[in-house]
Amino acid sequence: MAATAEDTGTSSPRPAGRRRGTGRIAMAVSVFGELLITAGLVLGLFVVYSLWWTNVVADRAAGRQADKVREHWAEQDTGPGALDTGEGIGFLHVPAMKNGEVLVEKGTSTKVLNDGVAGYYTDPVKATLPMTGKEGNFTLAAHRDGHGAKFHNIDKLKQGDPIVFETKDKWYVYKVYAVLPETSKYNVDVLTPVPKESGRTKPGHYITLTTCTPVYTSRYRYVVWGELVRVDRVDSARTPPKELAG
Repeated sequence: MAATAEDTGTSSPRPAGRRRGTGRIAMAVSVFGELLITAGLVLGLFVVYSLWWTNVVADRAAGRQADKVREHWAEQDTGPGALDTGEGIGFLHVPAMKNGEVLVEKGTSTKVLNDGVAGYYTDPVKATLPMTGKEGNFTLAAHRDGHGAKFHNIDKLKQGDPIVFETKDKWYVYKVYAVLPETSKYNVDVLTPVPKESGRTKPGHYITLTTCTPVYTSRYRYVVWGELVRVDRVDSARTPPKELAG
């Protein structure tokens, strides 16, 4: 009688097919894991690029443009100055946002804003520039994240906070009077010369800051409105108004 595997104390060998199947599964899991790790690294690098490196590049570009504007002003002995330069019309100072001075240029296209500046609207509603002296709405936009993120801290602004716009000849001092934390990005009424959505019903000298919200998205718009309270002439030392002291 032939001895069985049971009799000899040895186990039956597993079928070769099962070993091959198990190996394929293990290999697939390993490859999938490596792909996940790679995808995570790529995503991480993209986040670093979007939230850090684009800020570095934009700040450098904005700094170069700002230097050109101030050099241009220094060369101008007469005339409006601020309206004569193609590099920028002035500088926005918003202490509550803690973002330093922000160069203001014409237009709100991605190309303009990606240089780390604020842009004034030319479409769909044309901004009224304060240097003209006309009543209207000085409407501005800037990025909230990446590319300089000049309006990143816009949510820190509250009623009564100062917003100062600097030109070659004058300081335009505004005070925040209304905030709209969220509205449709298609809501152009917030940009009208008399921004009735802010509660104002009569012509005046207004400023409007707009940016994307929530942070790191562009789904809605965050809006802050201010009203001009006074205009100071720039002295030879370019002494800032008291709102910017300290």
